[in-house]
Order: sequence, then C-alpha cells, then structure tokens
Amino acid sequence: MSIHLNRRAFLASSAAVAPALLQSQPENGFVLLFDGTTLDGWTIEDGPESAFYVRDGAITVHEGSGFPTWLRSVKSYENFDFRGEFYVKGWTDSGIYFHAPRHGRPLWCGKQIHIFHQQDEKPVPESMGSLFPIIAPLKVNVKSKGEWNSFRILMDWPRLQVWTNDAQIHDLDLASLPEFRHRYRSGHLGFESLSYPIRFRNLKIRELPSKEKWVSLYNSPADLDQWFISEAKPKFDALGPVLRGEGIGHLATKQKFRDFELDLFVRHSKHHNSGVLFRTSGEGLNAKGRHYEIQLHDVEGAHYPTGSLYYFKRASYPRIEAETWWPMQLIVKDRNCLVRINGETVMEYDQLENLEEGSIELQAHQNGSWQEFKEIRIKSI
Repeated sequence: MSIHLNRRAFLASSAAVAPALLQSQPENGFVLLFDGTTLDGWTIEDGPESAFYVRDGAITVHEGSGFPTWLRSVKSYENFDFRGEFYVKGWTDSGIYFHAPRHGRPLWCGKQIHIFHQQDEKPVPESMGSLFPIIAPLKVNVKSKGEWNSFRILMDWPRLQVWTNDAQIHDLDLASLPEFRHRYRSGHLGFESLSYPIRFRNLKIRELPSKEKWVSLYNSPADLDQWFISEAKPKFDALGPVLRGEGIGHLATKQKFRDFELDLFVRHSKHHNSGVLFRTSGEGLNAKGRHYEIQLHDVEGAHYPTGSLYYFKRASYPRIEAETWWPMQLIVKDRNCLVRINGETVMEYDQLENLEEGSIELQAHQNGSWQEFKEIRIKSI
C-alpha cells in the first residue's frame, strides 16, 4: 500500500507538531516541565484562565492580566536544577518564583529571580536577575531587543546559584542571610504576571536530594488518629484535606514537641477567635496545665490580634483576609519563639520559661465562628 501526502497537507501537519519540536530534549536526569502545546502541569493562581496561554511553543503572559496573577507548577520542589528560556522585547517586568506556597504571597513566602529589560551598569536589588527585591545580582546580563535569554537556577540548600545567558549572577548561602533564613525551603515554581507579554520555553528540571525531614500532622481524615480532644467539646471535622473547627475547646497532638518548626495553612470566618497552642500539658487552657498560645483573631485593633503570643507579646497585624487561605509558620527553639504569617515576621519573643516538650493544640474559641486548617506539618530543629 502506498501513501500519498501532498505539499499542503505536509506543511499543515508539520506546523501542528512544530511547537513540541521546539522544546529541547531533556538531558539525563532532567524532566520537561512544558510540552510546548499545553499548560499541563501548571495552574493559574489569583487570576483569570486567560492570564497565561500557549502560543508558538511558548508559555505567554496575557497583557490584560496583572499582579498578583501567577502561573504555578502543580508539583512542589525542594532542591533542584531548573533551566529554561525567557523572551524579552522592550519594557518587561516579571519574575521566576521558586519555593512558593500554594496560598499566600509567593514573593515574600518564597523567592523570586527578577526579570527586567534594563541593562544596569551597577546592579541593585531591583535589577534584572536580582533575588528580588533583596539581593542584587553579581552582574546584569539580559538581551532585551526581541531575543531569547537562558536561565539556570541551581538550589541545593543552603547554596543558591543562578545563571542568565551562561553567566553566573548569584552564588549565595541563604542560611547566612536573615531575610531568607525562615522562608520556605520547598514549594512551587512559578512565573509572575505584571501585564507584559513575556514568554517562557524549554523548561526542564532535575530534582536533587531532599534535606528537610517533615512529619505530617494532618493531610487527610486518617491523620486524626494522631490527635485527641484535650478540653471541652469542640467540633473538629475532617473534611478531606481540611480540618474544620467550631464551637469551644481544643484538639491536641498525641506526640510531644519541644523545639520545632510548625507550618500550616489557615482559613477562617470574619472576626473569628482561635489559636495554636504549643508546649502544652495536653489540657487546653486548663488553669492547672501549661501552655503557650499563638492567637488567631483577625481584628487589627484587638488587644492580642493574629500572630500574638497571648499574655506575653502583641504581634504586628499581618496581611490576611477572612475566608482566604494564608500560610503560618511557628518556629520555637529553647527560649525563642517566632511567628511568620503570609511571608512576614509578625512576632518574636525570647523569654519563654516553659522549656518542656508538649503537645500542639488547635483551638476553637467562639460559638458561631469557624476556622479551618490544612497541610499541617512539623519538623524538629
């Protein structure tokens, strides 16, 4: 049997596969993150479905969709070698996120390599290639007249190395930088939208060994076996990946912790009243027991608003909204306690007297209001 293909049909079929062929084949150990034709493996956050689309084998930002819209990788990464290309023509403002949380502010919870068209002679923290907006690059290396630029981000905690167009622009020890010491060390990759038609292609990644040792406290209803009602009769419902609390009382972990980092996402009704307790005797607010409480109360003028160490130190009010998920980090070490909410350190305290290990407890503290928690995890430090 013979097959006849005329010139027009051949050109049409070639055009259909051309975007995929434009994507470079991954090197050994690398995985393609973009197939050249779809946004499979990516999801648009904080914006319309039209904010990012594929054209001519590249992920393209729609000019009508601005901040805070961003394109997030479905998968999260800790240590990795991430490579790709971005296209700059004229005035361009964007960024490449990494270690970004699913919810919250990716720029301040995670990290961003800035993309800008300007060729600064003296690099500053806002320059092209900066660890934006904190650390200036070693040099500014960008082609901005309708040209493709290559990038490489090599993250192997605590060392971060970055290249653009094969020139190294960062070689940093993030653990030595106070601005980054407590930011997330794992999270999603992403691209920022600031209404400029920047494009990305040839995206690939090679994962490196993990160094963090997290223990999940709640991800699904099966994890409730790790908890018990410690005081009163609250209603805590396991709703798939979400743990919802109502009524009045406390839910405590069976396992005890002394020095740790606790990460979780929180969502709540307006003007709710709740809290996260630590180093407790497993008795909630029982007067004979011991505990410290991080207040969750979204009233800016309250005596102790969200993030405060109740009775001891008031927090600066965080950037949060009711009925919207936001990330919380609680870091406790010896006599020190630090709370970060949505990428901001809102409270630090260094005079803890109770140094015994204890339970973590979730509080429901007001009838008629609700609070929800998810992706609760902890690691010893």
